[in-house]
Amino acid sequence: MKVYLIGVGMGSPEVMTVGALEAIKACPVLVGAPRLLEPWTESHDCVPLIAGADIAEYIGKQRGEGPIGVLLSGDTGFYSGAKKLWALLGDHEVITLPGISSLSYFCAKLHTDWQDVKIVSAHGRSHNAVGEIQRSERTFALTGGSTKAQDICRELTDRGLGNVTVSVGERLSYSDERIVTGTAAELAEEEFADLAVLLAENPDPVVRPWNGSGLPDGAFLRGDVPMTKEEVRTLALSKLRLEADHVVWDVGAGTGSVSVECALSCPAGRVFAVEKKEEALALLEENKARFHASNLTVVGGAAPAALEDLPAPDRVFLGGTSGELEEILNVIFRKNPAARVVCTAVTLETVAEAARLFANLEGADMVQVSATRTRSAGRYHLMDAQNPVWLFSGEGRA
Repeated sequence: MKVYLIGVGMGSPEVMTVGALEAIKACPVLVGAPRLLEPWTESHDCVPLIAGADIAEYIGKQRGEGPIGVLLSGDTGFYSGAKKLWALLGDHEVITLPGISSLSYFCAKLHTDWQDVKIVSAHGRSHNAVGEIQRSERTFALTGGSTKAQDICRELTDRGLGNVTVSVGERLSYSDERIVTGTAAELAEEEFADLAVLLAENPDPVVRPWNGSGLPDGAFLRGDVPMTKEEVRTLALSKLRLEADHVVWDVGAGTGSVSVECALSCPAGRVFAVEKKEEALALLEENKARFHASNLTVVGGAAPAALEDLPAPDRVFLGGTSGELEEILNVIFRKNPAARVVCTAVTLETVAEAARLFANLEGADMVQVSATRTRSAGRYHLMDAQNPVWLFSGEGRA
């Protein structure tokens, strides 16, 4: 049987291609979502079905030459049901007609191009849309289901990104089409329809100045607050095995050198720098601003109590535990039994405790690092040994 997969754009006949309109005219039976069938109910036999399996089952039960037209919103190659139907309709003669995507239509309405836009779909699926906006200058998102446009605007505002410019479009191509533009903070109070689209423009995305960790120590403001030095920090970050969207805790963050590095390595994730000293908290905020790390949240307080209200971590760096290592690990693995933890130790007492506790973790690894730098003395260079540091790492409870 001949089957047309027809991209109908936003749904209004005015934005369909000539080929799509001719195919619809040639098909006595049309299948698709009720919204897409609305213009054709008087002229065609319309069958409201959405799921690909249901559409394929219906077509498989039909007898005759057809043709049958399947109406698909937007373009058949852009987050479309066509992908599943191509596999399910292998026994039929399938003709695919592309349509105008919501991305193309919306950007045309806004008088802007879209070749550099990061594209995400938060419609009917779990997706870190806010994380993508956080790390991209321009992001287009399909919204709906559990993630609506106002939800994205509210989360952006909660993360301190309320100044991001957001445009939202709903009922595109129809007579009651609505497009609004404002800051995320302004639109967070609005209510938008399901199936809205969103274009966010972030003037200050989270980006690493170069590929790879190991920012020089001199790049950070320090004062008299302890800091994990460049060589140890680089190795610790390697042991953390960070991914772009990870949630990271830096406990005993000090100046925030590890926090900032983690934030730059997880541009679509979130980093929580936990620190109890007031002087260090001020430096953390300054270093956060210095590197434009909007995904870094400074948390004042002592662990483990300060960790209770934080979201479950994927990765944790322990730079200072104040003798509470076991209690902190208990909180981490209660929140996420599979979390990966890296801990530094410089005193023999902490080394002994960490060796005992990390022995119970999956893939336990214990490394001692000694770095020696050079310093100038007139026309000579002398060796300047740094304190030896132990690094312990592992995942979950064995």
